[in-house]
Amino acid sequence: MTIRTAMITGPAPAHLDGVSDYAERLAGALGGAGVEVDAVPLRPPAPGRWLAATVAAAEEVRRTRPDLVHVQFAPSAYRFSAFPGLLPRLLPPGTPLVTTIHEYGWWTAPRWIPGPAWRPLEKLRLWDRETALLVPASRAVVVTNPDHGAEVLRRTGRRAVLIPIAPNVDPVPQADRAETRGRYGGDFLLVFFGFVHPVKGVRYLLDALPALRSIRPGLRLVVAGGFTSQALPEGEARAFRRELEALAARRGVEGAVTFTGYLPAPEVSALLAAADGAVLPFTSGVSVKSGALLAALAHGVPTAVTVPDEPDPRLRDGENVVAIPIRRDAAAVAFAVRRLLVDPALRARLAAGGRALAAGHTWPAVVRAHVALYERVLADAVR
Repeated sequence: MTIRTAMITGPAPAHLDGVSDYAERLAGALGGAGVEVDAVPLRPPAPGRWLAATVAAAEEVRRTRPDLVHVQFAPSAYRFSAFPGLLPRLLPPGTPLVTTIHEYGWWTAPRWIPGPAWRPLEKLRLWDRETALLVPASRAVVVTNPDHGAEVLRRTGRRAVLIPIAPNVDPVPQADRAETRGRYGGDFLLVFFGFVHPVKGVRYLLDALPALRSIRPGLRLVVAGGFTSQALPEGEARAFRRELEALAARRGVEGAVTFTGYLPAPEVSALLAAADGAVLPFTSGVSVKSGALLAALAHGVPTAVTVPDEPDPRLRDGENVVAIPIRRDAAAVAFAVRRLLVDPALRARLAAGGRALAAGHTWPAVVRAHVALYERVLADAVR
């Protein structure tokens, strides 16, 4: 039996938003597994008109009459509007609803309400401080990592369904690796991959580069990713790129840094396959819910990552990553990446360990988990 799903996402196209990219990949993969997906972007007709966008999305659901509705939720995807959280009230009565939460545990709407005031509403599953009615009204809540699942359980008493994400760039057959390396020069190719945003810590990487090049003068850094995104509008993105380019010039490393801007997935795959190392110095730390990390590991790139306040136990220093223990710190970045530069045996060990970790995060596994969940939700709905 074909399952017809309306998948609701934020308005940004996939090349400007990580959640939209995930949803687009998931929809395509589900189509190959016999699930018919109708993509429904929740797009305001004018800036700020999120209630109108929510009503329009509900009307699209009424028009197409899918078997179930699946919302991909992150507050940043909806520009931190609470209105998309009202969607359950607008759907046809009895519509099975599934919500995947990609960001959770740090935001409230409205922000001025103190935390204790939310607790009785959440325990009774009447309202959620971050998703409004989405989590309370969903027949299933999907999380992409255990931390979010633990927070849902703590707040609401319900168990979320854990479906880890897969790499946002899959390895593909490559052209000449030497040609890719020759494009950037040098004898050690270091890569940052992902949307370039202040929270990604690239400025600390640039600050660390002079010390790293004193050890390996032939080191070249490629910052691969677009600046404009749902989280960083075009004007702010241009200003931030100028800021990073000026920083590289002040540090005397502008000739050793390439900012590629947005690259199609095959080009990113070619770059990762050619890289000697990767570094993700995110200011909040890195976990396996990062599609960029999984992409680097799946390509066998030895990778250095910052450690969050609650370290991800699956990321083990010296086994599948190199840990940068202090965030927002150029010296800590330099020390961690230096380990990659000087130790070929460590790089080989990390490449093998990273691939082994990434092997547990594949799109076929993601699809199987979603199909099983949809079938379970629909079966429960008819009881």
